[in-house]
Amino acid sequence: MRGLAAMVRDLAARTPGNRERSADMWRALAICLVVFGHWFVVAVTYRNGRLSGYNALDVLSWMDPVTWLFQVMPIFFLVGGYAGGASMASHRASGGDGIGWVLRRTDRLLRPTTALFLVLPLTSLVIVAAGVNTDLLGHAAWLASIPLWFLLAYLVLVVLTPWLYALHRRAGLAAPVAMVVIVAVADLLGRGLHVPVVGLSTYLFAWMAIYQFGFCWRDGLLRLSRRQALAVAAGGLAALIGLTVVGPYPVGMVGYNTAPPSLALLALATTQIGLVLALRPAANRWLRRIGPWSAVIATNAVILTVFLWHMAAAVIAAVVLVPTGILPQPPLHSTAWLLWRVPWLAACALVLIVLVALFARIELRRPLTHSVERGPWRDGATVLGSAAVLAGLLIVAVAGPGYHGPTGLPWGGVLAYLCGAAVLRVTRDRSVRSDAGP
Repeated sequence: MRGLAAMVRDLAARTPGNRERSADMWRALAICLVVFGHWFVVAVTYRNGRLSGYNALDVLSWMDPVTWLFQVMPIFFLVGGYAGGASMASHRASGGDGIGWVLRRTDRLLRPTTALFLVLPLTSLVIVAAGVNTDLLGHAAWLASIPLWFLLAYLVLVVLTPWLYALHRRAGLAAPVAMVVIVAVADLLGRGLHVPVVGLSTYLFAWMAIYQFGFCWRDGLLRLSRRQALAVAAGGLAALIGLTVVGPYPVGMVGYNTAPPSLALLALATTQIGLVLALRPAANRWLRRIGPWSAVIATNAVILTVFLWHMAAAVIAAVVLVPTGILPQPPLHSTAWLLWRVPWLAACALVLIVLVALFARIELRRPLTHSVERGPWRDGATVLGSAAVLAGLLIVAVAGPGYHGPTGLPWGGVLAYLCGAAVLRVTRDRSVRSDAGP
């Protein structure tokens, strides 16, 4: 972590004046709010020597409107599109190609994720050897792997970015607008007319639309005055209220509206995009101060580690605090339950700090900066490796909380991911060595 402080000082000093600092701030804030939200809704129980838990959102209906504040993944995908577009434009300008960009861009994403894919199975093997209840192991492994859902969706967009950015250059704002229409039609067919399978397409098109809006933001196609941006936010909010409070969609933005993403979620995304654009000038002025900007840099430097390990931190905190009686279990509808959220959140944060201290160095390693040699072998290996990584993430993400063997996670998914990550790593290393010459 001493290296983090030095890196933050260096990056803060070298930040160009024209950088869109607000995008970095929103990325950090979005992930931190997701972490806080996940921890808050975890309701842990310990009865008759059995540790278990559930999602408080399934019981506390009054929390549904609160999810409008904490469902901020649209902001993360918007900023992801902004950053991806900026990176792709720079890469193309220097003579790079799409496959080379994918190899470089996935490097930082996969290094911390691979650590999780190695540590969780190995830890599970040790736990099984110690004679721990297998049902508890299955539930714990599932909780710890929940962040992989979001990573899967984001990594799909990263892999598709060369083609999505080419579409953006041709179609501009028409591309994300068309995707929103596709989501609306898929919702009508899937949720309204109960046509099977069709609704699942929104897993791709909803997040893709927001990602494309990030391209548009970066290229100046969303250049709005503060009043215009607030009007967009108000329009999105009106649509959200119409679709949920008045219309057929549930108010909560977790569950039905995200699995798969719905038109109501895109209404929320529109509200958030309007607010991001309205607050942009003020945020950039504030972030020119060294203190706030350094905090944003430090958070983003380890943001993927924080995201990947935050549910594992909750599992560890639950195992330590609840069976021992340190953390009581007041009724879920009581004021005491809300008050005890404060020490619960503090305990999760403390465990996460330890995990970040252990694993952040993997993310902090300098990313691949050399140019990557082109060639059919590189292109084929990148496609195959990316497909295996995505398949592994998907298998693990949909596996559910059951017992999947002594590794905790499904063997097939773990092996597919690790093989794909290894192929991509070898391809990067070989390309760099080839480019460097003898």
